[in-house]
Amino acid sequence: MIGYGFFDAFMFRLFPVIFGIVFILILGVFIATIVKSVFTRSRNNRSPRLTVDAAVVTKRTDVSHHAHARDTWEAGYSHSSSTRYYVTFQVESGDRMEFRMEGSEYGMLAEGDHGKLSFQGTRYLSFERT
Repeated sequence: MIGYGFFDAFMFRLFPVIFGIVFILILGVFIATIVKSVFTRSRNNRSPRLTVDAAVVTKRTDVSHHAHARDTWEAGYSHSSSTRYYVTFQVESGDRMEFRMEGSEYGMLAEGDHGKLSFQGTRYLSFERT
């Protein structure tokens, strides 16, 4: 029969290995996210700025809710949320493109609007109704 001493010794040796693996995985995801962001920004900066006739096809939002531990003597959590805004445009060729934008611009657009869409790579620049 294996006693608690063996199990404790095994876990004492195993914990640093598991902790190291998890730390390396989290660090790898963090670095990969930064590298992807830098490459996307670089690719967008090298892309030509285009202005095309387009129509607003659909609008959508993505709301994320967050809970944060309070730093005061009160127990519990404080809650916050953030909203991302997306608009899908259809160009004359029939292709559709979805862009993320600020809420102030999102609010000024309506489905069915027609106009000139300006973008650079995957970066939304502006939309002017005609």
